[in-house]
Amino acid sequence: MPVPIRQQVTVGAYVLKQALLGRKRYPLVLMLEPLFRCNLACAGCGKIDYPKPILDRRLSVDDCLDAVDECGAPMVAIPGGEPLLHKDIGAIVSGIVARRKFVSLCTNALLLEKKLHLFEPSPYLFFSVHLDGLKAHHDQAVCQTGVFDRAVSAIRAAKEKGFQVNVNCTVFDGHPVDDLASFLDFCRDLGVGVSLSPGYAYERAPDQEHFLTRNKTKTFFRELLARGRDRKWTLSHSSLYLDFLAGNQRYHCTPWAMPTRNVFGWQRPCYLLSEGYADTFQELMETTHWDSYGTGRYEKCADCMAHCGYEPTAVNDGIKNPLKLAWTALRGPKTTGPMVAEIPLDKQRPAEDVHEEIVAKELSGYSRAAE
Repeated sequence: MPVPIRQQVTVGAYVLKQALLGRKRYPLVLMLEPLFRCNLACAGCGKIDYPKPILDRRLSVDDCLDAVDECGAPMVAIPGGEPLLHKDIGAIVSGIVARRKFVSLCTNALLLEKKLHLFEPSPYLFFSVHLDGLKAHHDQAVCQTGVFDRAVSAIRAAKEKGFQVNVNCTVFDGHPVDDLASFLDFCRDLGVGVSLSPGYAYERAPDQEHFLTRNKTKTFFRELLARGRDRKWTLSHSSLYLDFLAGNQRYHCTPWAMPTRNVFGWQRPCYLLSEGYADTFQELMETTHWDSYGTGRYEKCADCMAHCGYEPTAVNDGIKNPLKLAWTALRGPKTTGPMVAEIPLDKQRPAEDVHEEIVAKELSGYSRAAE
């Protein structure tokens, strides 16, 4: 599924308005994370490593809708954890759709067929189903057999009922290029678009051996995109972001464009990296030291090229340079020739371990509330 015209026009007008108003920092997509708990335990995930009292916490419907209103972004992504585990997920989604915001409900699809009745097809809603490759590869990535078949069955069921569906695929080191190209052929034939992102190196993920470095990411995507020239894949990205993945654009990330609201509050600085929390969206935007994060600035960001940080950068670049955007869209990502110079890492500040401090603080608050 390509990005719908209605969504392209709405988001494009929103971004252009921000540019005309001279706003340097503004939200593009709200990452609304109503719970951390998941019904899978993927080896490359660092989002579910919390004690039970925290995994049992949920944002209420009002919490979620208040965050949508407070942030004001035209799009809302609902990741997790697994959002379909939330008992009020239907009410959360319907409330966001009623506000005419575009909603991407991200799911591993194990519960999707069972819970389709909670939702109504809408031009403002689509399901983003997590698939990391063909059957053998995906089931290995999520550490459970049979998940691929159930997800594909759910995709077909959702499409039959009139829902918009796409696939999100996280790429790790060791994934053969030809295998991923065959997966994209499969998704094309299934009638769904795909968003691709190199996996972020979560420091607490059980598997620390298969995160891509930036150089490996660029080489991998050059090879992949070269294979896709005539295969009519539908990739749900701007052409400039794909050109960035192929090593042709030198971008810094834009973490404030996809702010995260979860059970702890507003997460600093981004969805992938938890370095503290703000109580309000305004506090997040005004008090976060944005310039201390990103590749070349912070060790934890060194290899990140994930879409949640760099797609907004590509969108902003396209608005500022429409001829560049048009030319890149026309020719496609460049897959030969020299790559742009990489951002130097010699001045990045060392990583800080703040996870245990955050967890201790949250558990202390939980204990006081229980008393």
